[in-house]
Amino acid sequence: MKATLVAALLSLTLSAPAVAAPEGTLTWGLHVTLASKWLDPSDTEAFINPFMVLYAIHDAVVKPMPAGDNTPSLAESWTVSKDALTYEFVLRKGVTFHNGDPVTAEDVKFSFDRYRGAAAKLLKERVREVQVVDAGRIRFHLKEPWPDFMTFYGTSATGAAWVVPKKYVEKVGDDGFLKAPIGAGPYRVVSFQPGVSLVMEAFEGYWRKTPSVKRLVFRSMSDETTRAAALKAGDVDIVYLLSGPTAQEIKRTPGLRLVAAKPPGVPYLDLPECGLPRATRSTARV
Repeated sequence: MKATLVAALLSLTLSAPAVAAPEGTLTWGLHVTLASKWLDPSDTEAFINPFMVLYAIHDAVVKPMPAGDNTPSLAESWTVSKDALTYEFVLRKGVTFHNGDPVTAEDVKFSFDRYRGAAAKLLKERVREVQVVDAGRIRFHLKEPWPDFMTFYGTSATGAAWVVPKKYVEKVGDDGFLKAPIGAGPYRVVSFQPGVSLVMEAFEGYWRKTPSVKRLVFRSMSDETTRAAALKAGDVDIVYLLSGPTAQEIKRTPGLRLVAAKPPGVPYLDLPECGLPRATRSTARV
């Protein structure tokens, strides 16, 4: 599937109230059709669109953030052995999923073993063993030194580092998880209509910080003029990917602002003969 690069961000100027509790609703008009598989990190495809959903609902051991391509997230730190064969991650204490279950090394191993998305074959060919040391530490043992391990594990090149709750997934199964996903991210799912909309509410137990916006609504609007009209009418607050005359019209509209996305991320090459993912750059961020 062809990689998508978000080219422009259009937003209303929103004033954030100086209160601790989240409030208000932010509605996004998306240029893509929302797919059910984006709710589950195990099926992450080799393009950027799924990460709009992943960054909201889920969290990763390490992921691209403004601080860098490999920003500690569920893992507070990691070390590499002198022979470059072992990567040990120390998980952040006190982090929970939306259902209150703690995030543990068992969940990290389960999520990696279950991963079947972009570059899964490459990763699993290179990793000899994933060892749970204890609830807060996990080790990845490689078959041989691989300098690109953190690129494929800890960036948007794959979704292998994104963690789901083992006990819950085993209880409800893959189909049940898609119907009622549970993550460790800043927002929990309220409702989902495939191809239409995704509604989420702030998870006040999120370890990084409580989101300032209470409700996020993603609405699929594949037609550019439809997105622009919805933005002008106030039906949505943010839209992606406007171009040419449509973008210029929005730029001239009082109260609206046309800006270019400045994402964190990692570029990589498309080598289909080798089974590697297509060129893209991470742009999803919540």
